[in-house]
Amino acid sequence: MERRSFIAGVGAGLSALALPATAAPAASEALPNVPAKPVSDREYWVSTLLRIVGPVLAAGAAGTLKTAMPVEAAAGQQDGRRKVTHLEALGRTLAGLAPWLELAEVPTAEQAPQQRCAEQARQAIAHAVNPQSPGFLNFNQGGQPVVDAAFLAHALLRAPQQLWEKLPEATKPQLIQALQSSRVIKPVYSNWLLFSGIIEAALLKFTGSADLMRMDYAIKEHQTWYKGDGTYGDGPDFHWDYYNSYVIQPMLLDLVATLVAAGKESKDLLQRLQTRAQRYAAVQERLIGPDGSFAAFGRSLAYRCGAFQHLAQVSLQNLLPAELPAGQVRSALTAVIRRTLEPKGTFDAQGWLQIGLCGHQPSIGEGYISTGSLYLCTTAFLPLGLPASAPFWAASAQDWTARRIWSGQDVKTDHAL
Repeated sequence: MERRSFIAGVGAGLSALALPATAAPAASEALPNVPAKPVSDREYWVSTLLRIVGPVLAAGAAGTLKTAMPVEAAAGQQDGRRKVTHLEALGRTLAGLAPWLELAEVPTAEQAPQQRCAEQARQAIAHAVNPQSPGFLNFNQGGQPVVDAAFLAHALLRAPQQLWEKLPEATKPQLIQALQSSRVIKPVYSNWLLFSGIIEAALLKFTGSADLMRMDYAIKEHQTWYKGDGTYGDGPDFHWDYYNSYVIQPMLLDLVATLVAAGKESKDLLQRLQTRAQRYAAVQERLIGPDGSFAAFGRSLAYRCGAFQHLAQVSLQNLLPAELPAGQVRSALTAVIRRTLEPKGTFDAQGWLQIGLCGHQPSIGEGYISTGSLYLCTTAFLPLGLPASAPFWAASAQDWTARRIWSGQDVKTDHAL
């Protein structure tokens, strides 16, 4: 499906929603019959997410992702990234989109675009895993594919009905084979162990059979890497970056939860991990500045608001600690989304993401960053998997911690776990 057709379809289903004025598409692509600005946080989130995922879903559904998507990368890295960046785009897009696709109780205005996105997502998966399709993607050549096979597997776990059960019957064995084919990749001794682990978790859930050792190894090593106060090392060493949120805590929680559901892991372990996760969520909320910015340290800053996947997932799973009211977290995440996705240069003329944290900043991308990598930002939108009646959306907006502190309001002290 062409991008123009996708946008028109979205507009028809979102008569009450629009893109934020500071992030409007080109005049020729404007959404018809919508107000200048959304009238609620949820409407803003939905319209922004649709803008991000639109080009990936349209091209993926048509089997043209490899030819339609530009490949921006560090100097000298483009050829290598062309072999892997398309699975990056698909896996990461679906990892963030999945909870909204799975939600049964969506507002009326969201129903048509949700259905369209779900259909396109399934079509994109079908092309990605079909060796006879021109849209067939790389799941096993080089090291990177195990990363993005994992994000795709995580998406399947987050939307089992929409992204697995409703797949064409011919696609399911091809998807299983594609995921299994990534086993030839030896993960780095770091957070990468969770990539192999979450792939096996999806295989266990959807086939009843998986490599339990890969899952157990990832879990046990991360327990030895726990540094205290809700934070894990990335391997034996601690790194000042956002990988506890990009990968470690979201995948570790869902890997263990999948094993618990299958009767193959202890509920006590899951509860211990959730306690740590709540503490890290509290830390993450305090990292969000009064204007929605956050400290720009560590690797992979081009993932933008994806740095707060963990806070988003804890919100989705109703695990927020008592000291974090839902309306406060929603306000904080909305500020981060605006701060990282509204600046000029975030999108190219065709609507694809460009490298940067605040606008187009090519130098912020490491050698492993390319266009497909950037779609990890969708994971900040995980709470869209909650119904509009949930406290996350229904509660009144509240100032988040940094905004309260730096406006002179009285705030309780913070304490370690």
